Amino acid sequence: MSKRTEQLKELLAPLVEDLGYTLWGIQYLQGRGAVLRLFIDHEDGISVDDCARVSNEVSGLLDVEDPIPGEYNLEVSSPGLDRPLFELSQFDRYQGEDVQLTLLAPIAGKRKITATLVAVDGDTLEVTLDGETLRVPYSQVDRARLKPRFD
Repeated sequence: MSKRTEQLKELLAPLVEDLGYTLWGIQYLQGRGAVLRLFIDHEDGISVDDCARVSNEVSGLLDVEDPIPGEYNLEVSSPGLDRPLFELSQFDRYQGEDVQLTLLAPIAGKRKITATLVAVDGDTLEVTLDGETLRVPYSQVDRARLKPRFD
């Protein structure tokens, strides 16, 4: 997680939690048309009204604190069924599920893998890919998301 993303999380998580939601993760995409994307979650799911409520409150706080220089678009969304995984702790609840991993360096000759998450062992993900168990250090994970099954 980048320093800016970490600072934004520290600023915004208490507000989002006070509204009754969990701040699942943050993406900040810089450049022309910069985007600050918040993913919120709730045990009962997330509606468009929930996103609007959080967006209005967060927008006000960002206007006052002004942590991001320049213009950007604020988006608030549910993480969805194919939810991105932002922290190692988020993997625990999805053992037995399929995950898509983009790695910083190849493991088993691949930088992009879709595998079944078997376990989280310290700071290492254990996944099965084509019947083989791989140990993936979390520090090597660039991006991760669930891959929902529809069977």
